[in-house]
Amino acid sequence: MAGAQGVSYVARPVPRTVVIIPTYNERENIQRTLPQVLAAIDCDVMVVDDESPDGTAAVVSEMGARDPRVQLVAHSPRLGIGPAYKEGFRRALALGYDLIIQMDADLSHPPEMLPTFVALAAEYDLVLGSRYTRGITVVNWPIERLLISYFGNWYVRKVTAMPVRDATGGFKCWRRDALAAIAPERVRSNGYAFQIETTYRAIKSGARVVEGPIIFTERKFGQSKLDLAIARESCWRVIALRLGLGPVNK
Repeated sequence: MAGAQGVSYVARPVPRTVVIIPTYNERENIQRTLPQVLAAIDCDVMVVDDESPDGTAAVVSEMGARDPRVQLVAHSPRLGIGPAYKEGFRRALALGYDLIIQMDADLSHPPEMLPTFVALAAEYDLVLGSRYTRGITVVNWPIERLLISYFGNWYVRKVTAMPVRDATGGFKCWRRDALAAIAPERVRSNGYAFQIETTYRAIKSGARVVEGPIIFTERKFGQSKLDLAIARESCWRVIALRLGLGPVNK
């Protein structure tokens, strides 16, 4: 195909992209997040709702009735973020999306970074939004939570030898082949450990992984889903991964 100056070029197909957002009691946040995501990139959005009693699903359903790019997946029973993501991954792969993006519902992950993620995915199989590649780029976290996160990632690096600064973050962009290669249905972890295990599987499968710096801002509405049980799971699950306990890419 020839350009205006007679220079030949080949038009690249635009990757079909879906942003998967798991929700539980995110009514206030989701109605703010979805318009910003849809304005940032050409994509569909798949909201996987875990039986939120606050009416999150109804809000998403109403938005989907006005905009076909918004999809609601009513996930039941509520089992946590890992099973919700696995259901979203299963559907995204079955529907043939080229890029599958993970992000939170509360705007802690900046939608304005989405074009950068899509651009990086042209060269890499997995893009990680990182809070720790340029110092510490976290806004409005209490010092206790920041220390747990920062040293938790240090612990993950030491135990697993993964060459990433932020293994517990949930802002990711997958190329479909890389996501399929990790067999997400076999992931055993939940919570923070889910993010660790999926990245670990990707690295073990030979995926090209890059971290892109983000500014992570604490939520303004609703409550964090992090609890002590999730933190405990992360500690022992990291050791299990390093020792090869449980299937990894099998």
